[in-house]
Amino acid sequence: MGKRVALVLAGCGVFDGSEIHEASAALVHLSRGGAEVKIFAPNIEQRDVVNHLKGCPAEEKRNVLVESARLARGNIQDLAELKASEFDAVIFPGGFGVAKNLCSWAVDGKNCAVNEHVNSTLQAFHSAKKPIGLCCISPVLAAKVFPGCEVTVGQDKNVDGRFPDAETASAIAELGCKHICKNVNESHVDKANKIVTTCAFMCKAPLHEIFDGIGTMVQEVLKLA
Repeated sequence: MGKRVALVLAGCGVFDGSEIHEASAALVHLSRGGAEVKIFAPNIEQRDVVNHLKGCPAEEKRNVLVESARLARGNIQDLAELKASEFDAVIFPGGFGVAKNLCSWAVDGKNCAVNEHVNSTLQAFHSAKKPIGLCCISPVLAAKVFPGCEVTVGQDKNVDGRFPDAETASAIAELGCKHICKNVNESHVDKANKIVTTCAFMCKAPLHEIFDGIGTMVQEVLKLA
């Protein structure tokens, strides 16, 4: 019987929601791993809406659950309905929506607040000793909720211009967590906390390398589940 995995989205689109390639990659690798997946998102208004063609704010409002339904092909539930007892693991793809909608990292950095349902979901899986997978910027959720945990967002220096957001590693360290430097095609496993992270689009890399890195994260999550 396949592992039961909850996938939590933050909207639809890299600049104001979930990163579409990351969400798709996670779903492909979960499918290949024989997992039974259900998708969730918080039923809240997005912090902002970005015109992805022009790269500028749009004067409109959108709902995170409604937008996430685009990625889920309509098969999605309110995050408030997620019960950790019904799943073996949870995974959070990245995208600016994580830092804008699931928490306020985009505005407040390490002083951010985490959405109540995101926080309770993370706490529930952690308390049940069930694995948590996070990629791209989403490891900051674990860093904020679980002081002392180990995560990766890639490198802590902008090596060859490939890691333009390397300062995120320093902010994670300031939260009392340990940042582990990893390449884009690798993931890190915090065995004590059952937290698995990979940098994905925090690195400027070919799409197949990002896809492979997310694959290692999913594989490790399924091993721990």
